[in-house]
Amino acid sequence: MGNKFYIDSDIKKAETLPASFYKDEQVFKELKEKIFLKSWHYIGDENLVALPQSVYPLVLLDNYLTEPILIVRNEDDKINCFTNVCTHRGNLVALQPGKVKKLTCMYHGRRFSLNGEFEYMPEFEEAENFPRACDHLHQFPLEKWGPLLFAGLNPEFQFSKVINKMKERIGFLPFEEFYLDSSSSKDFLVHAHWALYCDNYLEGFHVPFVHEGLNKVLDYGSYKTETYEHCNLQIGYTDDATEVFDLPESHPDYGKNVAAYYYWVFPNMMFNFYPWGLSLNIVKPLDINRTKVSFLSYVWDPKKMNKGAGNDLEKVEREDEFIVENVQKGVNSSFYKAGRFSPKREKGVHHFHRLIASYLNN
Repeated sequence: MGNKFYIDSDIKKAETLPASFYKDEQVFKELKEKIFLKSWHYIGDENLVALPQSVYPLVLLDNYLTEPILIVRNEDDKINCFTNVCTHRGNLVALQPGKVKKLTCMYHGRRFSLNGEFEYMPEFEEAENFPRACDHLHQFPLEKWGPLLFAGLNPEFQFSKVINKMKERIGFLPFEEFYLDSSSSKDFLVHAHWALYCDNYLEGFHVPFVHEGLNKVLDYGSYKTETYEHCNLQIGYTDDATEVFDLPESHPDYGKNVAAYYYWVFPNMMFNFYPWGLSLNIVKPLDINRTKVSFLSYVWDPKKMNKGAGNDLEKVEREDEFIVENVQKGVNSSFYKAGRFSPKREKGVHHFHRLIASYLNN
């Protein structure tokens, strides 16, 4: 512990995170406790527990946090998120998704309600000061937005503020009607540090150089980045008015041809809104040199898919992978120390690096 990083608040003077950030195993471990355990995470959508008395166990960021959690829709149709670890001896409580009336540990029979409350434990009649509050299943804060579910393990910020910020631009969309299209959802393995993948996402600077097809759709000269507290936004405008958002008159971008709204939420979630719906990207660290990126397509208007900025997302992803994996090789050089930010084009990367430094230094 004890690694300190400094990113100047003035982007005109600031240097990027040093190469050591991407190479140091100790720093990579610190990120778990200081960032990922203090953040919000996408855990699925409400259809995983579509009916009352449904449970769905999963492991959050397997191979990194490896945190067993449990999504539960109780008898009153309320969805909660709990630890999936029995408070007796640490066994996993639920092993399979399905419908249950109670949560019962198969190891020694400890039973919990679907609200996570301890109810019964055999052979504990002589135990004193039992049960206590710690005998209930630990409950995690949960936010539902449209069909999406997000849990905070020990969050430092309110996710509702992030949602409200995104709603300022995309609140006119009927998000409750978006549905998961598993046929166009996919996982990608990137042989690079997870933060390098985010660095690349957070600037449109590389678009003319790396994404020939996307560059033909977007108006690079008008590309815009806005930064907020724990998220930022890149707006992709276009000269081609065929596949753009139909914005209401009250919208801040009314009258402009917006092809895409690219939201990034600290530290590893990307919400790419297109006229057809949402491409949700979750960046999952595996080890210091490997990252899994999950692309999840939530569709609203399938007729608009494969058009405009939201077209051929896998091709764009492969182009990003190629460049990020080359950067991974470069930052491991003995002669690369740190870079500088383009004040015009790399506001999002600067914002990300400042947040990382702030969290690690606390």
